[in-house]
Amino acid sequence: MAALNKKTVEDINVSGKKVIARMDFNVPLKDGVITDDKRIREAMKTIKYLADNGAKTILVSHLGRPKGEFNMKYSLAPVAVRISELLGKPVTLAKDVIGEDAKKKADALKNGDVMLLENVRFHAEEELNDKAFSKELASMAEIFVNDAFGTAHRAHSSTAGLADYLPAVCGYLIKKEIEIMGSALSNPARPFVAILGGAKVSDKIGVIESLLDKVDTILIGGGMAYTFEKAKGYEIGKSICENDKLDLANELIEKAKSKKVKLLLPLDSVVADEFKNEAERKTVSCCNVPADMMGMDIGEKTIELFTKEILSAKTIIWNGPMGVFEFENFANGTRQIAKAVAESGAVSIIGGGDSAAAVEILGFADKVTHISTGGGASLEFLEGKVLPGIDVLEDK
Repeated sequence: MAALNKKTVEDINVSGKKVIARMDFNVPLKDGVITDDKRIREAMKTIKYLADNGAKTILVSHLGRPKGEFNMKYSLAPVAVRISELLGKPVTLAKDVIGEDAKKKADALKNGDVMLLENVRFHAEEELNDKAFSKELASMAEIFVNDAFGTAHRAHSSTAGLADYLPAVCGYLIKKEIEIMGSALSNPARPFVAILGGAKVSDKIGVIESLLDKVDTILIGGGMAYTFEKAKGYEIGKSICENDKLDLANELIEKAKSKKVKLLLPLDSVVADEFKNEAERKTVSCCNVPADMMGMDIGEKTIELFTKEILSAKTIIWNGPMGVFEFENFANGTRQIAKAVAESGAVSIIGGGDSAAAVEILGFADKVTHISTGGGASLEFLEGKVLPGIDVLEDK
């Protein structure tokens, strides 16, 4: 894994230097209050290192989708407050990104000081990776540190463009993500089991194809399982299905056979007559979903089958819930799989997004090896794709 050979913040002298550090502070807010500060806490190791080593730190991040306009609903003000609480010293927030206030505050920084620029996506140029914008952003600093794994798969100005103008290294979070996922993929303890869920096969095609060369077993649950079930000729009722992916599902099943990878599909489903928590529900065999009902979760026989595989595993990668876990009545499959992963004693990696949220909500977060902070980024990493935000960093 080439990405492991990137320079980190420890490989460069930051003392007295102005460092622009891209973080992922895209945290959930409700009425201007942060409801989950995990992403901020994950960034603190790098921020503390920079402050303790006398850097003049300029933090940069996006929040939400302000669509390239200054929209104070997406202001990073609550984030600045939270960072200063965790850091134990004031963190000033610039009123803009590359404007007068940002530059004035950056010029006034002393060794060990930390400031935060306003939401970088207030400028449309950010997502376009506009060269002039990247250059303007870079003009405030002498070193670029990228620690935003969640946006490493995007070639934006603050994730990749800055590296055209500044020496670029990664922070501790990106280092951790790459090392843990990289070693699981390149040298896993076996049996190696992948658990894939979520709604669509199309989101996971690249991941399945990549994992077929690496894993011993793939367990498929969630909405995507019904595309495979239909491909096998089973009755799936009103369950979610990608009819244009049926041939592909059969190809993947055949590929797994030829590579001697166990590809296991659900044996039974919890079905409902409507897509809501209070819907009438029952458990049926997977090959026989009633015409007027839809699959919403995996059933007990599937939980038993999947749990047995999980408990025998030495390495586990999980991406995507087993059912509609947001509805309490259809969260049991995801909960039982999370419990099995937590109890497996295996090296367990949860690949961001919904499965990470599920593990957090269901209370198993401290029982797994690693929860990735990037949904899309971790999927692309598992596929073996080049992540632009990591690719631009200097090699050791």
